[in-house]
Amino acid sequence: MIEAQAGVSWPVWQWLVRAAEDLGFAGLYRSDHFPHGSPPQQAALELWTSLTWTAAHTERITFGPLVTPASFRHPAITAWSALQVDDLSGGRLRLGLGAGWHAGEHTAFGFDLLPLRPRFQRFEEYLTIVTHLLQRDEPLDFDGSFYKLRGATLMPRPARPGGPPITIGGNGPELTLPLVAKYAAEWNCFWRTPAQLVALNGRLDALLAAEGREPESVRRTMMVGVFFGRDARELAEVLRAQGRSAEALRDAGALVGTPGALRDQLAELEDLGLDGVMLQWLDVEAMARLEALAAAVCRR
Repeated sequence: MIEAQAGVSWPVWQWLVRAAEDLGFAGLYRSDHFPHGSPPQQAALELWTSLTWTAAHTERITFGPLVTPASFRHPAITAWSALQVDDLSGGRLRLGLGAGWHAGEHTAFGFDLLPLRPRFQRFEEYLTIVTHLLQRDEPLDFDGSFYKLRGATLMPRPARPGGPPITIGGNGPELTLPLVAKYAAEWNCFWRTPAQLVALNGRLDALLAAEGREPESVRRTMMVGVFFGRDARELAEVLRAQGRSAEALRDAGALVGTPGALRDQLAELEDLGLDGVMLQWLDVEAMARLEALAAAVCRR
């Protein structure tokens, strides 16, 4: 999982796409943000442009946004873009959606993030529209507080029945998980410890039961920071650059270690019910270390 607003150039993105395809990773995922942060601003690749390139230049990996915000993309445009990119890829896109969170980018580019409750009300309207446009053939009339559509439909219909599966990202037990239970094929949490993951999984199971859905109807995945060294010396250098100890990072939910330790941590997460882990790789130009990570953890 790549933070594509953190100075990722086209050559770096193209290398990462080919690496994910060739090294054995199951997929490649990226954030969806405008350039933001303290000056000087870093480069940011626009989401759908980069995913279109990915669809056309890979054959195996799944890919998608983790996650694209409802707060600065219209739901009809998101559904239309996702449908087209999924068809181009032969059905490998997973459509990650979220309510939006980064106040700075919304202020800078003129989008209203909204307070938390109305933000999630808007997000539910967004999910209603996206799921209808992708999954149902009849035109949509929608009269909400945030969106109004009249006779909206997308043509051609998705080549994959129902279009790309919808992933909802977030950890919130009261606002996010009820939307997962109602709309999602996949739930993607981020940076949770094993104990936190068990609690959230139980909460989601109860909400799915209330919606009349089986627990296995929603795939469970987690996006998590990975701090990896090929040996103890390299791991110490990685941790020194972070300014945090291995224990502090693990307590925050990160994966930390050399190859054997990472394999053990991933096995523990699998035992807890995760179907997949998106490893947040921040040092995108550390190509040799990424190749070593793939050799350590990818199932070929």
